Amino acid sequence: MNASPADQEELRPDVTDLIIRSREGDRDAIDSLFAAAYQELRRLARARLRTGGRDAILDTTALVHEAYVRLVDVEQPSFRDRAHFFLYASHAMRSVIVDLIRQRQAQRRGGGAVHVSFTEASPDATPPGEREILSLHQELDKLAAVDSRLAQTVEMRYFGGMTETEIAAALGLTDRTVRRDLSKARLLLRDALG
Repeated sequence: MNASPADQEELRPDVTDLIIRSREGDRDAIDSLFAAAYQELRRLARARLRTGGRDAILDTTALVHEAYVRLVDVEQPSFRDRAHFFLYASHAMRSVIVDLIRQRQAQRRGGGAVHVSFTEASPDATPPGEREILSLHQELDKLAAVDSRLAQTVEMRYFGGMTETEIAAALGLTDRTVRRDLSKARLLLRDALG
């Protein structure tokens, strides 16, 4: 017999309680928090990786698990609430994606192998999607120096796959403000990225 959504909600541990316990240093609470948020993290990862096609950087499960490793590596997590937890998860996913692309680039360039130059210029072996992600990552860092909220908004949307409503809840803003921030950020990033 399947449990109703209300019954499932009752069975789920209280996320706020888990966040409080994790702030107090309870490592088991972090594991429980991840378990409680696992499906939501998968949804966010799937939204981010949806456009990857055959050349996807990694699959949904791998991205969620790598983000989890980064979440549990935090010495003393300070998640204020559910929204802040997902804000941090978006940042962790961005970090995982960018680090993986950098590793792949290093491998394409031979890693520690001896480099031999050719007389003809060889084309850039970095796929366009990976170049786009790295360029956006660099521009987000520049944007964060000017307006950190705009950078967070883009990070949560692009790397975390969060909706405008989810971003608004995480940042304590209205949906309208988030839409305005995303529009402004798009203009700034479009100019910077060409």
